[in-house]
Amino acid sequence: MPSLATNWAGNHTYRAASIAHPTSLDELSSLVAGSSRIRALGSRHSFSDLTDTEGVLVDLAGLAPDIRIDPGSATVSLGGGVRYGPLCRALETQGWALANLASLPHISVAGAVATGTHGSGDRNGSLASAVASLEVMGPDGESRRVERGDPDFEGSVVALGALGIVTRLELDIEPTYLVRQEVRTGLTWATVEKYFDDITSAGYSVSLFTRYDEQTVDQLWVKSRSEEPPVEDLFDTLPAAETMHMIRGGSVDAVTAQGGVTGPWLDRLPHFRMEFTPSAGEELQSEYFIPRQHAVSAVEALRGIAASLTPLLHVAEIRTVAPDQHWLSGAYGRDTVAFHFTWVRDEPAVRALVRDVERVLAPLEPRPHWGKVFEMQAPALARAFPRLADFAALRRRVDPDGVFGNAFLERVLP
Repeated sequence: MPSLATNWAGNHTYRAASIAHPTSLDELSSLVAGSSRIRALGSRHSFSDLTDTEGVLVDLAGLAPDIRIDPGSATVSLGGGVRYGPLCRALETQGWALANLASLPHISVAGAVATGTHGSGDRNGSLASAVASLEVMGPDGESRRVERGDPDFEGSVVALGALGIVTRLELDIEPTYLVRQEVRTGLTWATVEKYFDDITSAGYSVSLFTRYDEQTVDQLWVKSRSEEPPVEDLFDTLPAAETMHMIRGGSVDAVTAQGGVTGPWLDRLPHFRMEFTPSAGEELQSEYFIPRQHAVSAVEALRGIAASLTPLLHVAEIRTVAPDQHWLSGAYGRDTVAFHFTWVRDEPAVRALVRDVERVLAPLEPRPHWGKVFEMQAPALARAFPRLADFAALRRRVDPDGVFGNAFLERVLP
């Protein structure tokens, strides 16, 4: 297991001078105002130095969750240290829900939003698309509120921690609902290439799991809301005979309930249960967002290098994301297909292979997930994210001395 000085994957050791654990906003404000360099740590689920600093790292887990539901506006507000698991339980207890979730509920809400993290579904936006407002503590220790409709809002949500420390978020919610999860096998690549849109629209949230090295997709996970019909026949695929983990040899105790049995949204939309270590544990991750019209071309390109991918790959996942208007979101301005890779933890070999992945995807307008392993350099990132220069200008305006800066931001921002 990683130590307190490393990220979740254990592949990055923090270089910060210290890690602070404030228990109040006043304490956090004093820390920020008295620091020349400071960053929020989140749940440590980034696979690089994204959250690091040579100054002070701040773990917000000690702040009060302060989860408040407003039925009138159908929103929930919460403290900046809250993770999705506890938030979802609080919502469900009072009859409310989020529209979508990422594959694991262990991550912090603020960190997931700040990096453009997402779930799946043709009509489901990234987790950032649920944000109605943010309270952000600036370099002077004072907080500012940015809400939907404000001029800076679309540049301030997926913000990589560069604009300050998010101390409070407000999210859209809806009445609670039930979801069933079905896993199917036998989906051929020929069918994927011919009927991609029909496959991804077969449920509320759909994931394809593969290693790209065979003639069939390993597993097709279809999550449907209870008011939608169950999947009875889908291109000659077969229902799994037993509960399946997407990683070969993975413990099925860790995954959420399958078999088409309905249950609360929070127990079906994530792939993993809150009380278990998610995914492989000892791993690295990469992900690239591709315009939907290039999805089949991306599949073909990746299958073309399957012999190189397979030795380092636990599993890959293909998901869809609806467009949003957040400047640094992977789904900014376009219907998107996300190609995710869960690698073995061999960083030098993975980074060499990631360069090959980026090479074959380059003609297809890829955008990397900010919190995962990628090798794209600043010029390519500027082409991939058309509002990157605008974001850099916003950062200079709200944090002119770079108090929230770090080596990662210096590499990626113009």
